[in-house]
Order: sequence, then structure tokens, then C-alpha cells
Amino acid sequence: MNSRTTLRWAGLVLAGLLLVLPAPCAETVILVRHAEKAASPAEDPPLTAEGRQRAEALAAMLSASGVTSIYVTDYLRTQQTAEPLASLLHLTPQRIDAKKTPDLVAAIRRHKDGVVLVVGHSNTVPEIIAALGGPAVKIEDSEYDSLFVLTISGKNVSLLRLHYGAASAAGDPAMRKQPMMVPKKK
Repeated sequence: MNSRTTLRWAGLVLAGLLLVLPAPCAETVILVRHAEKAASPAEDPPLTAEGRQRAEALAAMLSASGVTSIYVTDYLRTQQTAEPLASLLHLTPQRIDAKKTPDLVAAIRRHKDGVVLVVGHSNTVPEIIAALGGPAVKIEDSEYDSLFVLTISGKNVSLLRLHYGAASAAGDPAMRKQPMMVPKKK
């Protein structure tokens, strides 16, 4: 199976899960780390060519997922990761300071319908998941391909971990063996 076919199947599976997993009045939040970034400039590097390809893969995967809001940080790499999907869906990503997780969590909780996409960082995505009541997760420094689907319905929270685009560097093999779906009660 070629990568385009695999990507289409993954998108169909994700779209199906988004239809099946959320219960009435459930919130669905999709979280990803920004795609691969350049080494320089050190303060705010752009995406690499691989990162731009991953951003396009994200757009293709989520194009029919019901995303109605996109949140990014003030860093170029998160904005560039979200840009292809935002352009496709005619959405303007909302910027929230990467250090203000409580502000982002409050903004997410205000959404009552649709699907929210958050493009963050290896340290902020796990923090956001935990703040929304999800289980502890870890993202390795070399990992760019994890996509988390967090579904919140009342006191029930479930987290589905998927991978998209080209596989990232192996990193910690134990991380690849983490359960893909973790239900958690608040």
C-alpha cells in the first residue's frame, strides 16, 4: 500500500472514530506537536521540507474531521503546521502564548460544538491533555508523528493516540508501545 493510500485510510478511520467516539455534548480535541523544525534561527525556526510535508499530511487527514477551531502558539513552527488545514477549511488559527496553558484550556472548554485542533509543543501537548482531564503522555524530542484525539463527555475522558505522515525517528521504543486508547474518568 502506498503512503497516499495509507494516509487516506488513516483519515477515514479518524473521521469514523470522531463520529463514533464522541457522545452527545462531548468535546473532541485533536492535539499535535508542531512538525519538524529547522535548526536555525534558534529563537523561532520555520518548518523544514519534511515538516511542510507533515503539515500537508495533517491537512489531508483532518480535512473532513469537523475541525471548526484551530489553536496555535506564537511560534512560527506551530502556525506553519496548522496553515495548510486552516487554509483548506478557511479558518483563522487563534494564537495563544505557549506559556499560558490555562488560557488555552479555558478557550477549549468554551467550545460546545465542532472539533478543536491544537498545535503545540512536545512539552505543552502533554500538559494540555492533562489539564483537560486526560492521562499522562510523553512526546520524545525526535517525535513529530503523534496525533492525539481527546474526547471529553461529562466525567468520562478518552484519549486515542495515532500516528500520521512519515514515521518519526524511533526514540524510546517503550513510547511506541503505549496504549493507543486510554479511557479515564475525571
